[in-house]
Amino acid sequence: MRQFLIDAFARAPFMGNPAAVVEPFDTWPSDDFMSRLAMENNQAETAYMLKTAEANVFGLRWFTPAVEVNLCGHATLAAAHALFTELGLEAEVVHFDTRHAGRLSVRRVGGQLEMDFPAYPVQAIAPVPEIEAVIGQTAVATFGGPMLILQLASEAAVHELKFNAGEIGYPQACTLFDAAHVVVTAFADAGSPYDVVSRFFAPGFGIAEDPTTGSMHCALMPLYANLTGKAVLEFHQAYPRRGGDLRCELVGDRVKLRGRAITTQKTQVMIAVEE
Repeated sequence: MRQFLIDAFARAPFMGNPAAVVEPFDTWPSDDFMSRLAMENNQAETAYMLKTAEANVFGLRWFTPAVEVNLCGHATLAAAHALFTELGLEAEVVHFDTRHAGRLSVRRVGGQLEMDFPAYPVQAIAPVPEIEAVIGQTAVATFGGPMLILQLASEAAVHELKFNAGEIGYPQACTLFDAAHVVVTAFADAGSPYDVVSRFFAPGFGIAEDPTTGSMHCALMPLYANLTGKAVLEFHQAYPRRGGDLRCELVGDRVKLRGRAITTQKTQVMIAVEE
């Protein structure tokens, strides 16, 4: 079977976030096989697709080297890119049926791909000194939701922080978030092409830091839309040496995530599929 390594949310090769994408299966292989191949790939995510009886509809699952996850934005973008660019799907939109996130759609829009994802509500919570100690920064505001979000005072603070994953804890007092997902974010500097800069850490899922995270922006876009009053914002995920770019739009309870993807490798998996 063929497999593709694709940089998602990338304006050039070796930027954005790489994901491995396996060509669609007729039936799902075993969970153990998908987990082991993801471990072998050693990418933040490996995306697996399933053919269905519906036109332009595929099943989709995502595995890190350690676990299966409920939602992954960059690997969804990469999967759509593989179908459109590498496997010849001629549709303008492709739909993915997922186990936990429902049906996700990816559309071609002017040379980019646009994903339609659910918005994640967040709310202000008390500061979390245990996490501030891990990043060596004091947050100006803290938000809880499906992830912990620490808003910092400046773009420079986001770029300069050091995240010691070995010291992260799970504070018992914080019940509104999963401390396995930690986001640090700030308004971009005046004159920047971006509105917001952010970084994402997921040590609980075997990812010390993720280069570009689509699902993170399902929480950041509603947050910053509320802070700015704007429905469309430009985001930059400031992973060292790579970085990824997203244009996000809040539409009701949905977030539209737009970006580019680039194939960097094509490979052949030389082992039998375990069903």
